[in-house]
Formats: sequence, structure tokens, C-alpha cells
Amino acid sequence: MQQPIALPELEHPTLDAESIQRSLYQHLVFTVGKDPITATDRDWFYAAAAVVRERMIERWMATMRSYYVEDRKRVYYLSLEFLMGRTMTNSMLNICAEKEFHDALSALAAMGLKPENLREVEPDAALGNGGLGRLAACFLDSMATMGVPGYGYGIRYEYGMFHQGIENGQQVEHPDNWLRYGNPWEFPRPEVLYQVKFHGRVVDFTDEQGHPRHQWVDTDDVMAMAYDYPIPGYDTGTVNNMRLWAAKASRDFDLTYFNEGDYIRAVEDKNESENLSKVLYPNDTTELGRELRLKQQYFFVSASLQDMLYRFAKSGLPLDALPTKVAVQLNDTHPSIAVAELMRILTDVRQLDWDRAWAITTRTFAYTNHTLMPEALETWSVPLFARVLPRHLQIIYAINHRFLRDVMHHYPGDPGLWARMSLIDETHDKRIRMAHLAIVGSHKVNGVAAIHTRLMKETIFADFHRLWPDKIVNMTNGVTPRRWLNQANPALARLITSRIGHGWLKDLDQLRQLNTLATDPAFCAAFVQVKRDNKVRLAQLIAERLAIRVDPDSLFDVQIKRIHEYKRQLLNVLHVITLYNRLRGGGTAPPRTVIFGGKAAPGYRMAKLIIRLINDVADVVNNDTQIGDRLKVVFIPNYNVSTAEIIIPAADLSEQISTAGTEASGTGNMKLALNGALTIGTLDGANVEIRDEVGADNIFIFGMTTDEVAQTHAGGYNPWVYYDTNAELRQTLDMLRDGYFSPGDSERYKPVFEALTYHGDHYRLLADYASYIACQDQVGQLYGDSLAWTHKAILNVAGMGQFSSDRTIGQYAKTIWSVVPVART
Repeated sequence: MQQPIALPELEHPTLDAESIQRSLYQHLVFTVGKDPITATDRDWFYAAAAVVRERMIERWMATMRSYYVEDRKRVYYLSLEFLMGRTMTNSMLNICAEKEFHDALSALAAMGLKPENLREVEPDAALGNGGLGRLAACFLDSMATMGVPGYGYGIRYEYGMFHQGIENGQQVEHPDNWLRYGNPWEFPRPEVLYQVKFHGRVVDFTDEQGHPRHQWVDTDDVMAMAYDYPIPGYDTGTVNNMRLWAAKASRDFDLTYFNEGDYIRAVEDKNESENLSKVLYPNDTTELGRELRLKQQYFFVSASLQDMLYRFAKSGLPLDALPTKVAVQLNDTHPSIAVAELMRILTDVRQLDWDRAWAITTRTFAYTNHTLMPEALETWSVPLFARVLPRHLQIIYAINHRFLRDVMHHYPGDPGLWARMSLIDETHDKRIRMAHLAIVGSHKVNGVAAIHTRLMKETIFADFHRLWPDKIVNMTNGVTPRRWLNQANPALARLITSRIGHGWLKDLDQLRQLNTLATDPAFCAAFVQVKRDNKVRLAQLIAERLAIRVDPDSLFDVQIKRIHEYKRQLLNVLHVITLYNRLRGGGTAPPRTVIFGGKAAPGYRMAKLIIRLINDVADVVNNDTQIGDRLKVVFIPNYNVSTAEIIIPAADLSEQISTAGTEASGTGNMKLALNGALTIGTLDGANVEIRDEVGADNIFIFGMTTDEVAQTHAGGYNPWVYYDTNAELRQTLDMLRDGYFSPGDSERYKPVFEALTYHGDHYRLLADYASYIACQDQVGQLYGDSLAWTHKAILNVAGMGQFSSDRTIGQYAKTIWSVVPVART
């Protein structure tokens, strides 16, 4: 154990309102450099951020220092996304000073300062897009809260994915310039700089001892510069670190080109290098886009591993001890090139023999899988890999050779099995299977919901499970209650705390105590009022952003997630059209507002067409005087964490309607149920476990099971049978085909009609349609009974203890990382 260094005492900033108010004024003047008389909301935000930051920094440094002194094993979470949202309010709450900050800010009201304005000034950090990135952010929060020495590693995207606009009903992508005014939460580390290589060639030779060696030469080099971002735990002394990498050119400026008058080429290398950290998920429909994606993945993995090894070297231990001090979690396949990169460093740079290096590597890595769809498992063409990472291609082939030799020993005479398990897919053009690389190079592989893990073992990774029956384990996802209840829904959080205390913030199982309150008239009335107030707030947002008036007393039916065919926003639209037809035909139903949100990948044409369809349907429905307020459809653009924090507390119904067997877990389902929404969904992902926790009577389940879906693929499936035999479905689809929602362009939605009919209805919408419509009828009937609905909503909140990310991280720490959490005061 290292001895602590004696350091001079620092002045400790306190958390009382008076001290915070004094610090606010000082930072406005001395940090921001503004006179209070002329200060804008943004100036006050930067002053407030500085005050929050200085109250985290000492804890942050003490935490980092303690990890060295105590020689703790560290967890490194590698993720291409960290969807953090806004930081200021979350940090205030986690250091337990939100009220004090509010009082201090309110006391400055005479200067025109409004606390709520400061929150709106802060942009969402554009470091992620969907559930993958938000899960990573929840995990960082839980690791800090529980005292797990965890670090996040990712990329500091300058423009994120994109800012979504809607023009003429269509998604339009704009740069998300979230760093336009700087980021007060990050600390640039220009001294933490690592070289990352691309292209070049490999020189093979034999050293003086007769060992084969490999040297990667003539490379194009980029520098990775670190930016640190403190992650405070809730009500604890622990503040962990997220380190993000920005690409910097190894040579900023070519004076020769400049002097020759070629000003563009003078900065060409710099611009090309720094493109690596410009945008999340560049469009991969072009060869250049695919190359940029591969480079991004290797860029952040290489820098992160170099940084980990630099930190490990301070322990003075031999490299064989690396797995006892370092646990690396690969969040999906994006960072799986880390397996080959660590082998390159250990064999080429540190000159360890292969078997020794491989033992270190496989004991260090663990891999989280997030998809069951074979087409979604990342692969790279061998020619692209050979051009960008030639040495890594050699290493992957060497790993594959040794691995397949072992497989052949276990299963001789089965070339079909060997081909299925190979790291190289040779079915058509040769492609590297990155999921296979991650599985072979990790000591544990985990799914993210019980049914997902079972299907991993039975379907896509069945051969690997047969070879290594103990390698694949389940870690059902979770969400942090600090962000998704305490921060997003403060009124509900206060109501819960008033009845059961605040222990639930660190032990979500305590929500079980709400079961007895589900029939308490006073609690139910207060619960209903909180929900309605949240719906009024969301209705105001919709009115401000979209100029659409919605009724807060209508059923708020919400589907907010990445737009993808397997998530079946299109099935939701089919129900909207069916309900619209019924209402126009004289039918009755409780008023309903159907709310969509989510982004489509720029190159995903069908997903973008679905967004346009939602908006076209909304335009017809919302302006039909015969319908009035009985049905409204809303697509909220640029769905992000801050928008989710307004939508989720207001939701009555949570749409989790993916085709059974396609959604790995889902975490939106957990957030919505935690805030009192009832779920309508298939038995897919974590929906199965949510049903088990809240009770089958308190969730709306419809559609085929995973086994039934599999049978349609194995035994044949004819969508026309459903079209021909269901009149409501036929009417709905014909309206799409014939241009009812696209007057002037009758061909617009023929691709949708044809995908569901002529092209086989891959995600089985038509097979599930009747069951879904019947289930939605049950939803409408129950919503008409306010007491019964409220009872079930409270039971949903009470049943969410299992879905805390604290529980998930506790399981990772014990089962995969072998790390013991240590709480700090």
C-alpha cells in the first residue's frame, strides 16, 4: 500500500446557502468576468457551474488519490456513447445541496436571476444517442454512488450525432454544436496525450534470440488528448472520473504548403485527423464513412488502453498481475478491437510471448452483448481492416487460428461448426466478426435481460455456450433512480419520501413499501395530482415547440426510443389509424394523446420514412374537426435526456412493443414504469421481468412469444393471410397504400405497405396487429376507471426495485469484475 503524501490544507467550500450565494457572486466576477448588472442567464449559469464544480473537486481528487493509496482494483468501462444529459442539477442533487443552491439562487432574484432559467441554458452533452449511452451514464452514477472504483472511457464528440429538426414532416439533421460556449464540467488534460496509429505496413523479422517480431511502420498518426469529467455519487464522498478523448493532429500546420499559397492543404492533415472526434456514428453507407467509424473505435480504445497501462505501471507489479488490478468492460462490440490492441501492446511493444499475453488479455476483458439480431452484430470487411489496421488483422488471424484449433479438438469432423464459430465470416466476402472476437477474448460475456441471455445461449451464441457453458451470464439492465425519479420527477420523489423516507434513493427495493399505499385514498389522490401536474408541464412543452394543444386529462400514450423497424413504431401508427377510423365511424374511446420521440440514423431510409408517416398522420388527425380533442398525435423533435425528463413523468402508457426476441432489454420501459406509467408490450427484453415484478394483472401483454416468432421463420409466414382476414387491418393498410395521409403524393407510403405485405413483414407487425388492438382496447377501458388505473400505476412504481442500476452494478462487481465496493463519507 502506498503512503499518502502530506499536502497543505485547502479551504473547504461549504454547502450552506449563504456560502453558495457568496461563491456565486465571486465566480461571476472573477471567473466569468462579468458585472452582475450586465450578466446574462448564461453568465450566471457558468458562475453556478463553477460553484458546483468546486464543491466536487476536492472529493474528486480525494477519491482518485485514495485509489492509489489503497491500491484498489479499478473498473474501466469502454463505451462509444455516454448519454449524460445535463450535469448541473444532477450534481447538485448528488452532493445533497439542491435546496441550498435553489435558496442561494433565489436570493439573487433582485438581480433578475431565475433558477429555472439557468437549467435551460445548459445544453445536453451530445455524447450519445440511445439506450446504450444512457445505460453507460447510469452505470457511472451507480459506480460512484456505491464506491466502485470505476472509470468511463469514450470520445469527446464535438458535434454529437445530430440535432434533429422536422421540416415538412421529415427528419433533417443539423450539427449539434453543444460545445459552442464551452463545457464547464470538463477539465482538459493537454499533458495526457497518446499516439494512435493507422494505415502503414507491418515488418516481420526475427530478433537476436530467434523470436518472431513484428513492427508496424510508415503509419499515419493521430494524437488523443484527454478531457476529464467528474462523476459524483449520491450522498457519498466518492467522485469518479469519465475520461473522453479528442483527436488532435500530430502536425497542426504545414508551412511549406502555406508558403506556396496552398492554404487548404496547409491544414488538410489537421482537419482530417480531428474528424475522428467530430461526430458520433458517421453515416456508414459509404466506404469513407465505414472507415471513419472503424478509426473512431480503434482511436478511443488505443488511447484508453495506453492510459490504463500507464496507470497500472505505477503499481510496480508485473504485467501478469494486470487482471488483478484492472477489469475492462466492453459495452457492445464497438470497443472489441481492444482485444487485438492489448495483444499488440503486450507482444509487440512489451515483447511478451503469445500464451502469456493471451492469458493476461482474456482475464482482463469482459463483454456485454446488446443485440440478438445477427444483422446487427458488427462486422468489418477484411480489405478495410487490412488497410486501416494491418497489424491487428494479423493478430486477429492468429487468435482465430489458435481458437479454431481448440474447437477442432473439441468437435472434430464438423466443418460447419468451425465456420460458424470462426472470427472470420467467409460466407461471401471475408468479414471480421467483432462479437466473436469479444467472446473469445473475454473471460465473461453477459446478456442484459433474462430472456436475452437465454436466447444468446440458445441461438446466436449457442456454439460458444456449448464450448464454454459458464462464460455467458445474465446482468439485467437497470436505471439510476437519482436521475430518473429524484431529478426527473421531484414531486413524486417528495411524495414517496414523505411516506417511506429517503432510503429508496440508495436501496430501490424499499419502494415495495408503497404496495400498502396503493389503496390509501390520500396517497392515491396526491399521486394523481403529481401525474396531472407533470402532464400539464408536458402539454405546455408541446404547445411551445409544436403549437399543438393537447388535453392533460387525455391518456398520454408514449413511445420514445430510437426509430427502428424492430421497435415497431409502425405498429403504434397502425393502431392510431385504426382508432382514427373507429372514431370517424361513430365509435367511442377515452381521449388519447399519442406521443412519439426518437431519432433515425441518417442513412436508414425506412426509419426516416416512418418519422414522416407519423407526422403526416398527425397532420390529418389533429386537424380533423370530426375528431377534435378525442385523438391527438405528436412527434417531439430532437428527443434527448432533458426532453425525456419531462415526457417520462407525464406518461400514462409506456409502449414497449418490439417483436419478441429482438429487444435485448430496454431501459425506457424501466424509467416509465418507475414514474407510474403502465406498460403495453410483448414478452421481449426486460418486459418479462417487469411483468414478474409488478404482477401480470398490472401490465398489458400482447403478441407472439419468442418461440412463436421463431416458428413463423422456420415454418413459413404469409402476411397476406392477416391482410385478407382482418377488415380493420386491410382498411388501415389500404389508406397507406392509396395516399390517404399523403395527398398529392399517393406513392409516398407504398414502400411501407410493400414492406408489410409483398416483402414478408419481417418484424411480424401483421401477425401481432389483432392482439395489439385488443390490448389497446383494454387500456382504454381501464383508463376510464381512474381508481383502478391509479392503483395499478402505484403498484408499478412499487415493483421497480429490481431495476436499479445499483443492483446491476453490484452483480457486475461480484460476478464479473471481482471488485468490492467501498462507501465513502
